[in-house]
Amino acid sequence: MSIQRTKSIFKVLLYFAIALCIVFFTAPSVRLLIGLLPMDKCSLESVEMLTPGNSADAGLNLWSRSDVQTCTSWNAPIIWEGMFNPRHYDQIHRDEGSSVALTVFAIGRYLDAYLEAFLNSSENHFMVSLPVSYYVFTDTPEKVPNIKLAPDRRLTVMKVERHTRWQDISMMRMKAISDLIESDIRLHSTHVFCFDVDQVFTGRFGPEALGDTVALLHAHYYHLPEMLFTYDRNPKSKAFMKTGDFYYHAAVFGGSWKSVKALTEACYKSIMEDKKHNVEALWHDESHLNRYFWLHKPSRVLSPEYCWDTSIGYRTDICVQRLLWAPKNYYQLRTS
Repeated sequence: MSIQRTKSIFKVLLYFAIALCIVFFTAPSVRLLIGLLPMDKCSLESVEMLTPGNSADAGLNLWSRSDVQTCTSWNAPIIWEGMFNPRHYDQIHRDEGSSVALTVFAIGRYLDAYLEAFLNSSENHFMVSLPVSYYVFTDTPEKVPNIKLAPDRRLTVMKVERHTRWQDISMMRMKAISDLIESDIRLHSTHVFCFDVDQVFTGRFGPEALGDTVALLHAHYYHLPEMLFTYDRNPKSKAFMKTGDFYYHAAVFGGSWKSVKALTEACYKSIMEDKKHNVEALWHDESHLNRYFWLHKPSRVLSPEYCWDTSIGYRTDICVQRLLWAPKNYYQLRTS
């Protein structure tokens, strides 16, 4: 009892210190203090208590990382460096015949600024032990760079309309992904991962990330208390949330093709319902994604290693950076 009380007092003091920093100090000071906020800990006594469905998880070590949360309250694993044997996951998924579709949207100036680096880095780090099918959605197919692909990897270019507002581009990708899964992906791939293009792979992003439904902890929120999560608080929106589990980042999500199809269809339906009533969720498709994962718990959660922002600065719990946010100039990218 006294230990729990001490932890509670420690959290309150840290929250107060953060508030003071927001007022008196610079952003780096705030981020440093945020990194000191303790995460919850996994309460499972055995790896066998994890949500069933992924045979490779029998080899997970949930207690190798005492500094972070390694499982959720609904018994899904949260994947961090040091918890898994990479070769074990590679072999299991090769034996099971796993294959992955990667979708990415490169519209307007985003193609020129990011696509080539994204694809080249993916060839070096993304699911290198498995067959991969890339699907590039773009309004300018003729500008897609010619990337040298490894055996068992292919690239398909999908022409899409360019919307006037970048918000619409972001939200309409849900329908495009759902339609593509139905027409093509389900015939070739067991799993799907959906990425933003303004990122670069810098480390292994392998089969340990595969699951039925896969969500990503947002790098800027994983140490923060729930009251600071930027859920959509507008009751008129289909993305409205009073509470939640984590704050998830829409830059990376995935799962089996059936689960990703269900997710994208549900989010698209919610987006269109909002549009009928002239409502737009706070963070667009990300707000709808968070709502979906609140109602349909992900079977696997990726740590912020799988999409890190170096502007946050040094964090002792980020032992490897697998995917990095690329530098952005939103004004130039989002204006024609």
